[in-house]
Amino acid sequence: MFLRSLTNKSTETYSDKLKQLKTALNDADAVVIGAGSGLSTAAGFTYSGERFERYFHDFAKKYHISDIYSGGFYPFQTLEEYWAWWSRHIWVNRYMNAPKPVYEDLLALVQDKDYFVLTTNVDHCFQKAGFDKHRMFYTQGDYGLFQCSEPCHSDTYDNEDIVRKMVEAQGYTITERNDLIIENGKPLKMTVPYEFVPYCHKCGKPMNVNLRSDSTFAEDKGWAEAQNRYCDFLRRHRNLHILFLELGVGANTPVIIKYPFWKMTAANPKAIYACINYGEAFCPRDIDKQSICLDADIGAVLEDWQ
Repeated sequence: MFLRSLTNKSTETYSDKLKQLKTALNDADAVVIGAGSGLSTAAGFTYSGERFERYFHDFAKKYHISDIYSGGFYPFQTLEEYWAWWSRHIWVNRYMNAPKPVYEDLLALVQDKDYFVLTTNVDHCFQKAGFDKHRMFYTQGDYGLFQCSEPCHSDTYDNEDIVRKMVEAQGYTITERNDLIIENGKPLKMTVPYEFVPYCHKCGKPMNVNLRSDSTFAEDKGWAEAQNRYCDFLRRHRNLHILFLELGVGANTPVIIKYPFWKMTAANPKAIYACINYGEAFCPRDIDKQSICLDADIGAVLEDWQ
């Protein structure tokens, strides 16, 4: 039903839609934030271009890898080289701070509201910006966690200490702000010492990053508790004035955020669906009168919204 009839409400101006957003937030009893990769991109966590060249130029040259995302699927021949890539991948996208204060601007808007965050992002930007960790559900995992690659059990493990050691073993110096620097002209290593390679302490298989990329994703106790809190939040606010605020959600995994937001808006006449996404802001005609679709840079909108 929804996919056959979409609209972006293009006849309304940016100013009109911004006023509608302010009114919707002010009137809302609760806010559900649905965040996709576009939100982190707006915050400066880009996976290609200058940022990729800065931290992965050696891998790009040797293996013709074109961006951080595709590099995550490269079939490295050894675990020492695999973890050299992935330790950098994890550090720059999980432990370093985003270049732009987009998440902080978002928190300033909703911190006095009853809110909950549903996100497919795995970079921990919400918590680093100060969002309440008990009001978040990271559906697709966390770069900051390891799990058994099998998995023989569902527990996950914080990885900051070992990832730091892997990154430093390649020649990087980590600053107090968690930025990576290297001495001018100093070549980086593209492997890590064997003793840093993580193995499962129960079955002995290699560990992996806790990311939902296939059926081996481990849904640990924290994941299940967050899911329950999210479902309870929706139950408690059913049929109230609720703002479903979708930010940077593309077409890769619409069944997690976009489609449920559309369905819940259609089922609740008091609900508002708001979509801010550069190049992909649209809604079904069925909920057109309950929707605010803004095709613009998320960071600029949040700044203007203050």
